[in-house]
Amino acid sequence: MENLIKIIIYVHAFFGGTGLIAGTAIMFSKKGNLLHKKLGKIFSVGMLISSVISLFICMFPNHHNSFLLMIGIFTIYMILMGNRVINYKEEGYKNYFDKIISGIMLTISVIMIVFTIYQKIFYDNFPILLLIFGTLGFFMSYKDFVFYKNENRHKKWLISHVGRIVGAYIASVTAFLVAGAGFGNNFYAWILPSIIGTIYIVFWGRKLNKAIA
Repeated sequence: MENLIKIIIYVHAFFGGTGLIAGTAIMFSKKGNLLHKKLGKIFSVGMLISSVISLFICMFPNHHNSFLLMIGIFTIYMILMGNRVINYKEEGYKNYFDKIISGIMLTISVIMIVFTIYQKIFYDNFPILLLIFGTLGFFMSYKDFVFYKNENRHKKWLISHVGRIVGAYIASVTAFLVAGAGFGNNFYAWILPSIIGTIYIVFWGRKLNKAIA
């Protein structure tokens, strides 16, 4: 059984590593050209497969990892929405399946936040990671519904796309550093990807907002 688990972990690492390489190349490549689109597909497929596999790994005996589970859920959500939001460049486009995805993430996020409060009140335990992921998930899924109601969403889809895809990249880099590279006890491994990624998102957000103003 353990040998099978190791093989599954190697497959998870292969697709995750492939996705990370493609994602890093995207950050420094020209946006919107054919290379960007191909790298985007490699990144999305690699990260989706790797994240789905991570959810199964967390179920195996002696491999329970709440951090890996939350990163997996978070990455799957952002990859899905980061790609599906591209369809909204067509004026008037609507899709109820997108709202279902956002609704599921919103529900999971609320459960995370409520469970954090429950743990703190009844067991004096404060699972900070659960609160962080719950809060981020709630904020981003809430913003999805704001986006769906926006009549000018065909002009703002690119901002949402960048935010979700870069968010997935941040989560993936953090997971690699913390769980893959063994820097779990290093504060900078936890915080630096988010800081750099947020700066990147803000930069492109301002640039795109000026373009559509």
